[in-house]
Amino acid sequence: MRSIWNGAISFGLVSIPIKLVNATESHSISFRQIHTEDGGRIRYRKVCELEDREVTQAEIGKAYEDADGTMIPITDDDLAQLPIPTARTIEIVAFVPADRIDPLQMDAAYYLSANGVPAAKPYTLLREALKRSQKVAIAKYALRGRERLGMLRVVDDVIAMHGLLWPDEIRVPEGVAPDTSVTVRDKELDLADALMDTLGEVDLADLHDDYREAVEEMITAKASGEQPAESPTPAPSGKVLDLMAALEKSVREAKESRGEDTGEDAGAETGKRAEVRPISSRSTRSSRATPKQTTGKKSTSSAAKKTAAKKPTASTSTSAKKSTGATKKTAASAKKTPAKTTAKSPAKTPTKKATPRKRTA
Repeated sequence: MRSIWNGAISFGLVSIPIKLVNATESHSISFRQIHTEDGGRIRYRKVCELEDREVTQAEIGKAYEDADGTMIPITDDDLAQLPIPTARTIEIVAFVPADRIDPLQMDAAYYLSANGVPAAKPYTLLREALKRSQKVAIAKYALRGRERLGMLRVVDDVIAMHGLLWPDEIRVPEGVAPDTSVTVRDKELDLADALMDTLGEVDLADLHDDYREAVEEMITAKASGEQPAESPTPAPSGKVLDLMAALEKSVREAKESRGEDTGEDAGAETGKRAEVRPISSRSTRSSRATPKQTTGKKSTSSAAKKTAAKKPTASTSTSAKKSTGATKKTAASAKKTPAKTTAKSPAKTPTKKATPRKRTA
């Protein structure tokens, strides 16, 4: 990797020659400006206003513009001869715990490479000292015409330096937080915690730039004369009125995306499948209606008849019991009556007695 700055790390009385190398690179796709009518390239030319001609890069220097518009030329030698120790040195001023550094201060990242064989021993000494102390080094250095603040830490077996913004370069977040009073319930926090636990952790190496890939595919398609694939129309995003329903649905979808079984228990805990929409008693009832309840009047009356047949009322049951008892008594009396009639019928039935005829002498 090509170095962008050569100097030394000042570690007390120890000096470590190093080279500064960019630790990051941009993979974003850059575009050129063109004339839309004919596709001609639009270029910027550096022109001297006094001579009205284009100048080369070698002819260009830098200057400071005074309040009255006067240009004060500044050369690289002028900057290199500034009476500050950080002109060519990364001067370590303190060692602090890593959590003392606010991530808002983080700027560009660099690798510090040992410059030459003699630098290997002090470089390794500083690296191992940072490892064992579990601290980071705060340093000052000069780069591109200004003094900067930096943080040195160990990445694998390399000392890395993060440029830091000066504390007065961090804006105070006034007027950014919501200005209305909002109360968050414990149940909402519990669901938010459940959502965070379900999403879990991720290996940052697995993340990639979907937008850049889509742009590359679109460019490839247009270069080959094909029509770029149309992106799916995003679902309309409505106003979230039911925060609990949104949280419950998010937890369920997160589990499904990870292949986890939500199960009946999870459904019982979170309730019906929630949808983010305005709350309405009529819509809530209709959304909870089962297919049997929405098939029409015929199925409703049929179900009512079946219910009435299966579950008789108390008065009906009592009447049925009485009628059943009366029927039993009637049957019993009916059985007894024929038996008595049959036994006594010969005595009760009137019959003519045979009268013996008188004999005449």
